[in-house]
Amino acid sequence: MPHATSPDGTRIAYQPRGEGAPLVLLAGQANNHHWWDDVRDDFPDHRTVTLDYRGTGESDKPDAPYSTEGFAEDVVAVLDDLGVERADVYGTSMGGRVAQKLAARHPDRVRSLVLGCTSPGGRHSVERDNEVRRSLAGTDPTATRWALLELMYTPAWLATHPGPYPTLGDPDMPPHAKRRHLVASNQHDAWDALPAVSAPTLVVHGTDDLLNPAANAYLIADRIPGARLELIPGARHAYFEEFRAVASPLVLAFLAEAALRP
Repeated sequence: MPHATSPDGTRIAYQPRGEGAPLVLLAGQANNHHWWDDVRDDFPDHRTVTLDYRGTGESDKPDAPYSTEGFAEDVVAVLDDLGVERADVYGTSMGGRVAQKLAARHPDRVRSLVLGCTSPGGRHSVERDNEVRRSLAGTDPTATRWALLELMYTPAWLATHPGPYPTLGDPDMPPHAKRRHLVASNQHDAWDALPAVSAPTLVVHGTDDLLNPAANAYLIADRIPGARLELIPGARHAYFEEFRAVASPLVLAFLAEAALRP
């Protein structure tokens, strides 16, 4: 598996696949590239590039502060290692936060931007309610896992898809890396940077997402000039997987349209 070296010396594992315009796929908090396993084949005309965030998968796992800015620099290191000047970027959940920082800090590297089930962070974002927080903070691992599953997927999906589920976190992450990922996501704040995002942007969110309330999609779309908003009725946090028959064509059509722009 190839590795890129980030500016601070951390080695970042990445997984390129296919041919065509490069499309970087960014996973959620405390997840590795397997987050995209069930969806990646929906982009056959793109050279998809996934990566293992620092602290996950085959990447280094330093016990040092992590941030969405730092994760964005790791993505740049991967692009540099591949010799890719500009790429389409599709980030979901924390990956959407990383994508915001990437597009704002490195506009020359992002051809188009898709932000899924994410938020701008900081004091302007809409936080999940206390009941959701309590369900994820319990001491019973089985109950906590089930609470997360119900936030990710609808009951109908869970009844017919017994797993395994690629969105529940990297099971081999060391405890320090999990804590560092949580802090990085919680400290994200791109509010002031979003108006400077110049890449064509699509914002996608499930209407029934309680893990990251859909109100955040409106905030992001209003904040980024010219951004387009698409809501998927009935979808929860993992809309891109459960509702892939709707979501992936939306993203593909947007990418095709963005590719025609100068």
